Amino acid sequence: MRDDAPGTVLSEGGPWGGSGGKDGEDKKKWGQVRPGGAGPSALDALIRRGRARFGGGGGGDEPGARQFGSLWRWAILLILLLWIAVTSTHTIGLQERGVVTRFGKYVGTLGPGLNWTLPAPIDRVTKVDVDNIHVTDIDTGSDGASGENLVLTGDQNIIDLAYSVRWSKRDPELYLFELQDPETTIKEVAESAMREAIARVTLDEAIGAQRSQIQQEVAQRAQEMLDSYHAGVVIQGVTIKQAGPPSEVMEAFKQVSVAQQNAQSLLNQARAYATQQTTRAQGEAIAFDAVYAQYKLAPEVTRRRMYYETMERVLAKTDKTIVEPRGVVPYVMQPAKPPQPQEPPK
Repeated sequence: MRDDAPGTVLSEGGPWGGSGGKDGEDKKKWGQVRPGGAGPSALDALIRRGRARFGGGGGGDEPGARQFGSLWRWAILLILLLWIAVTSTHTIGLQERGVVTRFGKYVGTLGPGLNWTLPAPIDRVTKVDVDNIHVTDIDTGSDGASGENLVLTGDQNIIDLAYSVRWSKRDPELYLFELQDPETTIKEVAESAMREAIARVTLDEAIGAQRSQIQQEVAQRAQEMLDSYHAGVVIQGVTIKQAGPPSEVMEAFKQVSVAQQNAQSLLNQARAYATQQTTRAQGEAIAFDAVYAQYKLAPEVTRRRMYYETMERVLAKTDKTIVEPRGVVPYVMQPAKPPQPQEPPK
C-alpha cells in the first residue's frame, strides 16, 4: 500500500500528495481520500504514526484529547495559585515574630498580624515565640550520670547545687542565626557564671547567707556573656533550688551542724547569764550609792538601821532563843488564830 511506502513522497508530486491539479484539488484535508486518488499522503501516515506512538488517537478522538489537555492546564494553574496564596500569606500571633529568609538570607522580621511575602521557596518564614519564658534546669554535673552538680567554694569545700535559669527570646533573628544550639549555650553560660560566683564565697554563705546575692550576680554575669555572643536572649532570673554538701558526707555534715548549733546555744545562754548578772550588780551598786549618801548625812542612825535590817534577813528563817539577864527563856510560837467566819453580805 502507499501508506507504508515512504518512497511515494517523491512520486506524488509534492508533500501534499498533489499533482498540480486545478481548482485547488490539492488543498484538501490530510488523510482524506481524493476522488479517484490512491488514498492519504505519506505525510498523513507519518503524523498518524507519531500520534499512535505518543498515545494520541485518530481523527475521531481529537475533541476528547483537547478537552482532557485543557482540564490539565486548568488544574495546574489552580494548584499554582493555591501554592502562591498559601506560601505568601502568614498570620503572626501577638506573642510571635516571623523571621523572613530569601534563598536562605535574612531579609526582615514580621510583626503580629497578617503579613505577605514572596511565595516559597523564594521566601521562607520562621515563627519565633518572644513572650514565652523558658526554664532550663541545671541539677546534674557535666557527665549527667551522678545526679549531682558539684561546685567548689572559696574555702575549698564542695557543695551540690541544683538551680534553674529563666530566659526569653529578645531578638528572633539573632536567636536563630547567631548560635547553633542556643539552649545548650545558655545552660553552659549559666553554669560557668554560677561556678564563678560560688568560688568567691564560703560554704556557709553559699548554703544560705548570701543565696539571693549569688542569684543576682549569676543572672547579671550570664546576661553579659550572652550579649557578647549576640545570642538574642534575656535572662529573666536564676533560682537556686538546692544547696548542700555531697551525699557522701551528708551524715558528717549533719553532725557538724548539730554541734555548731549546740555551741551557739550554750554561747547564747552564757551571754544571757552575763547580762543578768551585770544588770543585778549595777542595781546593787546604785542601791549602795544611795545608802552611802544617807550614811554621810547620819552615820550612827544609818549604821544601826543597817544592822537591824541585816539581822532581820539572817534570823527571818531560823529558830530563835531570847536570853534575859535572869535566865534563859525559850521563844514560844504563838498559835495562829483560827479564821473567823465571815458574815453573809446584807
